Amino acid sequence: MPWSLLIAFRLVWIVDIDFLRRNVVDEVAVYLPFGSFYRHSSEVALLCEQHGITMRFNSDIFGSKNTRWRAEEFDGDQYVATYTLHSELWPYTIKRLLDITVAACALLVFAPILLVAAIGIKLSSPGPVFFLQERLGISKRRFKIYKFRTMVPNAEKLMAALEKDNEATGPVFKMKNDPRITRFGRALRKSSIDELPQLFNVLKGDMSLVGPRPLPVRDYEGFNEDWQRRRFSVKPGITCLWQVNGRSGISFDQWMLLDLQYMDEWSLWLDLKILAKTVPAVIRGEGAA
Repeated sequence: MPWSLLIAFRLVWIVDIDFLRRNVVDEVAVYLPFGSFYRHSSEVALLCEQHGITMRFNSDIFGSKNTRWRAEEFDGDQYVATYTLHSELWPYTIKRLLDITVAACALLVFAPILLVAAIGIKLSSPGPVFFLQERLGISKRRFKIYKFRTMVPNAEKLMAALEKDNEATGPVFKMKNDPRITRFGRALRKSSIDELPQLFNVLKGDMSLVGPRPLPVRDYEGFNEDWQRRRFSVKPGITCLWQVNGRSGISFDQWMLLDLQYMDEWSLWLDLKILAKTVPAVIRGEGAA
């Protein structure tokens, strides 16, 4: 680092900005608290612009730990954009193409199973074949998720009476021997066949093959930590790290941490690995409820 830069960095704040006008200064680095020194920082920035001096400053002026940044231009103006995910477009484009291709092929391959499941639901209990529920997607946008119905038709109305028997930690509801589940529905859940209609959500773009599981509105309203809400900054998925690491057998906090770990470490290769691990996890029925 040039001595001129170091001297400028120290003396701009100890003396005054006249140092910049009277001395040889190649660059200026500003790494002081933004709130306390905003007026002085803005004066130095303006002077550096007028003198053609390069100025460097810490992009993390708000003390964010998980954000990255990049310089962008809009309508002729320069600004800094912060983000917590990868900013390149092409990996997400490939991810979307993978979602469409795999979902379409899977629906064709599993068409006989879908048909048998639909017939079984109709014969085993009264009510519709599909269960549609409002879930939260990317940026907390609401959408209808498709699942095979595994419970009695009025299951959601009966939940209030079962809240005292909730076996899950956090705001979610899990009950191993939920009396609302039909006999045929329990088999669908154990094999995860009830999740197959979500492939239609993938084709629609509401969901991805891999991503944090979409939660019902009821569960989201029970969130009490803002760090947990970062999971909603990506598109939800059919499977994720939670699915291949115990599913409903892990605590709510562990679940949220796994979602954030997936987001922070995301790559196309990670998606492929999770998809590969999901198949044996489903076959073994790990954590299925």
